[in-house]
Amino acid sequence: MPAGADRVLGIIKRRGPQRAADLASALGVTAEAARQQLIQLAQAELVSSETPKRGVGRPSRVWSLTAAGHARFPDTHAELTVQLIGAIRGELGERALDRIIGARQEGIRQSYRAALEGARTLGARVARLAEIRAREGYMAEWRRDGDGFLLIENHCPICAAATACQGFCRSELEIFRDALGGDAEVERVEHLLAGARRCAYRITRAASPKRRAAAKEVNHGMDRRALGG
Repeated sequence: MPAGADRVLGIIKRRGPQRAADLASALGVTAEAARQQLIQLAQAELVSSETPKRGVGRPSRVWSLTAAGHARFPDTHAELTVQLIGAIRGELGERALDRIIGARQEGIRQSYRAALEGARTLGARVARLAEIRAREGYMAEWRRDGDGFLLIENHCPICAAATACQGFCRSELEIFRDALGGDAEVERVEHLLAGARRCAYRITRAASPKRRAAAKEVNHGMDRRALGG
């Protein structure tokens, strides 16, 4: 492994496919030095490249992680977890597995709500939640996005478990909604298991009941006009 390999892999993991020039800028090295690191990582089968077609200009190679590259980021006790899920499902049934996921969900919910206590604004709660998830191995980060926020998870340390049982994904979405409070709306906009390179959640302030009622009345009025009523 070349020196600094983990840093290069980490940047691609967080940011997605990268050009050598982009990596050079992030690493503070020359484009040629970044290119040489990428070539060595390709020889180790940790990255691969492609050259997207462009309308004009010289095409640039874009580098992505291979399956082996993604495997450098741990999926916590993956094989054992999948075996346990299969055993529970086979011996006790799907309902027992759902109860276990529910118990896990409740424990995490209580932990997150305690950790977010005192964060008065939605932005403060999103920032604190991202910190928690980063510590848990999700390579989480957050940023403002228009009138709301994006919570981005660049890695899933329970990916094998979530693939074997998508109840874990449903559970985590419910946990976020509960932890961030009733004034937040949470929508998953990118999903690793749906083919995205990461999971991302858009978080906005929930409309007040009065605003929701007003919006509903406007929509009904538009429907009536559309029907000629």
